Amino acid sequence: MSASLAPECNEVKEYVLSFRVHSFLRTVSKHEYRRYDSCFLKWYSEKFLRGNATTDECEPLFKQYKQCLGKALKSRGIDSMLEEAREDNRENDAQHLRDG
Repeated sequence: MSASLAPECNEVKEYVLSFRVHSFLRTVSKHEYRRYDSCFLKWYSEKFLRGNATTDECEPLFKQYKQCLGKALKSRGIDSMLEEAREDNRENDAQHLRDG
């Protein structure tokens, strides 16, 4: 595992709390624990890259991790720096997307 900017989020990032995916996806046992990283890499390589993905099965985990990371960034004042950097580069990003 690499060093984390927000170690308090590692539990969410690395270990899945029990959850159920939507009815059109397979059910994950409430006792089954899976790392978000492993979940994503498996989904990406086995489904997305092969054109078999209709949804991201790991999205519930990503949302938990993103929420935790957002709180950590805000508590360190990094969220405002990110927003400022995004605003400063908005025109460059738009140009890059047009040239894409």
